[in-house]
Amino acid sequence: MRYMVIVLVMFLMVGCSNLSKANYDKIEMGMAYTKVIDILGKADKCDALAGMSHCTWGDEKHFIKVQFIADKVILMQSQGIE
Repeated sequence: MRYMVIVLVMFLMVGCSNLSKANYDKIEMGMAYTKVIDILGKADKCDALAGMSHCTWGDEKHFIKVQFIADKVILMQSQGIE
C-alpha cells in the first residue's frame, strides 16, 4: 500500500512539472499555439471567441495564462509558479 501511495505522488509531481517559471520563460510573443502546447501541454481551460482565445494552465493560485489572436501569443501572465 505504501508503494502505491509513493507511485501516485510521483505521478502527480510529474504531471505538474510543465507549470514552471522555466517553461513560462520559453513562451514568446508571436509564438504559435502549437508551440505553447508543446511546452506546457494541454491547457486546463481554453475559451475562444472570434479568432481570439484565452488559455489557462493551473488553478486560481498557481497558473500560466496566455492569450492568442489567430493562434499567435499576444499576452502572457503567470502567478505562483517557480
